Amino acid sequence: MKTLGATARISLKNILFATDFSSASGGALPYALAIAHQYEAKVYAVHVNTRDTYTFVPPASWSAVAEMEEREVQEETKRLEEQLKGIPHELVFHEGHVWEVLSDIIEKNEIDLLVIGTHGRTGVQKLLLGSVAEEILRLAPCPVLTVGPNISANLEGVVEMREILFATDFSPESLAAAPYAISLAQEHQAQLSLLHVLERVDAAIRDPELSAASLLHRLQALVPTEAELWCRPKYFVTYGSPAAQIVELAKARHADLIVMGVRRAEGHMVAATHLGRATAHNVVSKAECPVLTVRG
Repeated sequence: MKTLGATARISLKNILFATDFSSASGGALPYALAIAHQYEAKVYAVHVNTRDTYTFVPPASWSAVAEMEEREVQEETKRLEEQLKGIPHELVFHEGHVWEVLSDIIEKNEIDLLVIGTHGRTGVQKLLLGSVAEEILRLAPCPVLTVGPNISANLEGVVEMREILFATDFSPESLAAAPYAISLAQEHQAQLSLLHVLERVDAAIRDPELSAASLLHRLQALVPTEAELWCRPKYFVTYGSPAAQIVELAKARHADLIVMGVRRAEGHMVAATHLGRATAHNVVSKAECPVLTVRG
């Protein structure tokens, strides 16, 4: 089993915070700020006006709607400037298709992390699978931190990461997220828990390498010896639905962050791995803490 090697600090120089000025977006901002503080990163706060509002109003009202939106942008801009005070930042406002705008900003500004918030007004599963959030999770070339609908919005701008859960199926894609889990645990002096979910109990009976003892050993081999001095790793092997087990353990451990590696999507095909996008969607929609997904 290949270990993760030395605990090199990951580089997060540029963070993109995407906001639609909703409460869901507001709930994601403290996480972007906390990570920016830890990594001394610059934050790009981006709002994309899709002009969807005009689809539902008569042309005679467009002028009034435009004026209302302009006032809202001015108010939210002032609020954002206040919240971002003390952090290198840039506010970006564009019109167009959300992902096209975000993709362009990611490329031009060498974004290392994208932070988004989602809400459950129309059902999170529908929101994620058929909207901008789905597009972001599927296409973003950088890691994505998603703050889901079950996370308390009463953060008062303060985020503490005392427990980080890293879920892996040992595929190269899932292991791509491990350096992020370890680095974030180091930066926040957090405890690190590692989890592998075996979907079928009978598989462990047929294959000794899938026994709990063998899988625990593989998890332990992932963490460099020097990292054990400060992240106090815990190791877990469970059986059942990966998404359900990840959410359940995160809740039991009072995790402040879930970290997962997901396989790159090819077209619209969902990868045949238990840490594919479908699992990530389910975890995001049910977890009580943010989820960091890293494409392998």
